Formats: sequence, structure tokens, C-alpha cells
Amino acid sequence: MGSKQEIFTEEPIKELYPYQEEAIVRIFEVLDETEGKTNILFQLPTGGGKTVIFSEIARQFISRRKQKVLILTHRVELSVQTSNALSEIDVKNKIINRDVKELPDREEYDCYVAMVETLNNRLNENENYLRNIGLVIIDEAHYNSFRKLFKFFDNANMLGVTATPLSSNRSLPLNENYQSLIVGHSIEDLIDDGYLSGATTFTFNVNLRSLKVGPDGDYTISSLDRLYSLYSMQDRLLAAYEEKAKGKKTLIFNSGIATSIRVYELFKNAGYPVKHLDSTFSPKDREDTLTWFKETHNAILTSVGILTTGFDEPSVEAIVLNRATRSLTLYHQMIGRGSRITRTKRKFTIIDLGNNVQRLGLWQDYINWTDIFRFPEKYFERINEKDENLLFDYQYQRSQEVMDAFPVHDPEDEFDMKEIYDDLMAKGEKPKKAINMSIDNHARQIFKNTDDYYDALDMIELLQEEIEYRCRIYCNCLHSATDSYFSWLVDTYVRKIRNEVRLELM
Repeated sequence: MGSKQEIFTEEPIKELYPYQEEAIVRIFEVLDETEGKTNILFQLPTGGGKTVIFSEIARQFISRRKQKVLILTHRVELSVQTSNALSEIDVKNKIINRDVKELPDREEYDCYVAMVETLNNRLNENENYLRNIGLVIIDEAHYNSFRKLFKFFDNANMLGVTATPLSSNRSLPLNENYQSLIVGHSIEDLIDDGYLSGATTFTFNVNLRSLKVGPDGDYTISSLDRLYSLYSMQDRLLAAYEEKAKGKKTLIFNSGIATSIRVYELFKNAGYPVKHLDSTFSPKDREDTLTWFKETHNAILTSVGILTTGFDEPSVEAIVLNRATRSLTLYHQMIGRGSRITRTKRKFTIIDLGNNVQRLGLWQDYINWTDIFRFPEKYFERINEKDENLLFDYQYQRSQEVMDAFPVHDPEDEFDMKEIYDDLMAKGEKPKKAINMSIDNHARQIFKNTDDYYDALDMIELLQEEIEYRCRIYCNCLHSATDSYFSWLVDTYVRKIRNEVRLELM
């Protein structure tokens, strides 16, 4: 038999903010004006209290229509949070989890909270598992896993709720399942009215040419991990933190577990209070880590995607995007973790190490959600175009660590690959000479700054990003160069410069 999930409280019902009350009125206007059933999508920024809003909608719907409400979530933490919110306003609810096989006590509850996969299994076994459902509320509606359940509720109204009304699957746009979009207050409005913290954003230009785009339209984790595990990128991260966020409680978002662990080791070795968290942690270890983060002054928590939803820690003062993404949803989810206000916090810091601001805009910028909802393909095309322009316009600049390793730097050490290439072509010489000239240029810089063979090898390692940048410019000049040719060129370049160092210093 399934266990009951009831939480009662003596505390008074929370007072809604004016913008939340306005949203509820607008949603019921559509529900009441529509003959028969309707599917509505409601947008509100992360931190705006979507759970509070749809919990109150559930309470009022049950009272008005005398029908039950089903709320769908995609994570256990969200199910528990939703159940607690419902219980706080005296809505008798039950969580349908993997332990709940039957519902013999169904008449005791007005509302159910269910995980998608669990409920899908129950309904496939028995399509009458739930009865008298008049409204289905879908939290984080941009995820497409919910679609499989729609067929079981043909006669129920649907209310999808999301901060970003843009489908997680490009081939399955949200406008295929929702008839209308209601846009709530904007991020800028919520900041101006004192409901969200304002953000100060710092961007650090990054060379993303090595990244690959996967079938989901975002960069692949493997290519992100390779890039962000580079010594130069780790150095840039630490320098950015120390310059813009040192002493602030900080969340660092990474693309993969391997990168996050390296980030943990980086900050630990630098003497900062830091912990790593990922999806492989047990519930107890996760709870202990989050408790430490909450209670530790100036704490740094490095993670992957585990904290983008279902996590609320208002004391976060800085968000570091140690990754690039083409997903507007993920972008807003990550930054939203820092937007909560407290009595002492009205501002937070964003550090962007993935050119995300140039691609997706500032977090608080106005977004025409109605246009995106109606014409998602146009939005994706704009993102592709911006991404291509970013790659073309990127200008490499040496980090402080590289400059410190090459204190002797003369004007003749400057090297413009495109200018050299064009000059050789104008003279009718072979363009490959530009690569050899670049190798000689790097070798001269190394010999000016050290006569120790092992120091020279370390310098070559520090120059890796600059070497890749020059090789990429050269490939762009060729026009027809493939990715495999680029990889071969970089490997050959490094091997040749190592040989020069060995011959000169051994």
C-alpha cells in the first residue's frame, strides 16, 4: 500500500505579492472564458514564485470547479517542495512516487503531485488510476517528457509553467501543445519592484572554436570538458573569481563532472573554502554538502547541472558560468540561483566565462517571449548566427599567467597570422610558410625568457591556447580546412616547437 504524504501547518496562509495575484487572475480569466478545455502556458522568471502561484491556482480551482488537480514535476525535490507549498495553504495532497502503487484513499485528497515517469507507468497499467482530474499543472513545462501523459487527460485543462517558454527539443515546439501564452512580469520589473536581486555581469572573452554542437542543439559535454580542463582556462577562472567575486558566497556551474572536480582541486589548492557536488552523491552527502554551503561564510560550491532546479539558497552572492551554452533555459536557470533577495542582499555578481552574454544577452534584458513561443525556429536561427559571429570576431589575448611567464616581450614578438598569410599570398609564396614563421616566433620568445629545457616545455604548455588560435586563423584563411586538419596542424606545430627547444637547450 502507498504511504500518505500530508503536511499540515498552523501558520497563516502566505500573502501573495501583487504581481502573483495579477497572474492568477489572468490565468483564471482564460480558464473561465474558454469553452471546454484549454491548454495554457504561463511564463515567469526564476525566483518569481511559480510554485506559490500554481499552488494557489490549484486551491482556487478545486474550490471553484469541485474537481481534482494533478501537478507534474520531473524531480523528487520539486515534488516535495510542491507538496509542502500545497499543504501550507490547506490543500490536501498526495505525492505519487514509486512506492504508491494503488490509491484506495483517493477520496481523501483533492490534489496529486506526481513524477512523470512514475505516473506514466501507473497510467499505462491502469488508465483509470486517477479520476475527476479537471486541471493538470506542469512544472518546468519546457521539458518534453510531459508530452507522453497528455493523452491520458483529454478532458482536463492544462497549465504549463516555465521561466523560459522554449522547448528543450527543437523538433517539438511548445506551441504544438499549448494554445496560448501568458507572460508574467519581466526580470527587470521584478528587480525594480524589489522582488529579485539586481545583477552586475562581468564577461571574459573565451575562444570557443574547439566546441562541438550536439544533436540537442547545445555544445557537447565532451568538447566543453576538453576546453574547460585546459590549464589556461583554469587560470582564467581563478583570476576572474579573485578579481570580481572573492569573499562572496559563490556557485560555479560547469559542463561535466570531470571539470567540476578539477575546479574543486584548483580552489582547494588556492586555500579557499570549496566543495564539489554532482548527481552521483547520495542524498545524505548531498544534504551535508548543501548544509555546509548554507552555513559557511564565503563558501564556494562547484557543480554541474544538479542545482539548476529544485535548489534555493538566497545567500548566494555570485554565479560563475564556467561553461558555454546555447540554451536560453539553462542560462536563466543557472543565473536564477543568485537572484533571490534577503534583508542584506539586493545585488549579486555574474561572471561569464563562456561568451554567453554575447550569445544570449544579459540575464535582465527584455525578451519577447510571445515571439519566441510563436516562432521558435527564428530564435534558433538567430542564436546560430550570433554563435558564428562570435567565433569569427574572437581576438585572443594573453592571460596574466602567460605574460608573467614571458617578461621579456619586444614589439617584434607580435604576430598577426592573417596579415602574414595575406602578405605571403600577395608575394606568390606558399601559405604554409606562415605556420613555420609562427613556430619560429614562439621559439624566439621562449629562448628570450629561459635557457632551461624544462621551463621551456612548461612555456609551450602555457602557449597552447595561443597556438590553437593562430592555427585556427590559418585554417580560416584556407577556407577548405577540416576539423581533422586543424587538429593535425596543432599537434604538428607543438611537436616542431618542442624539437626546436630540444635542439637549442639540450
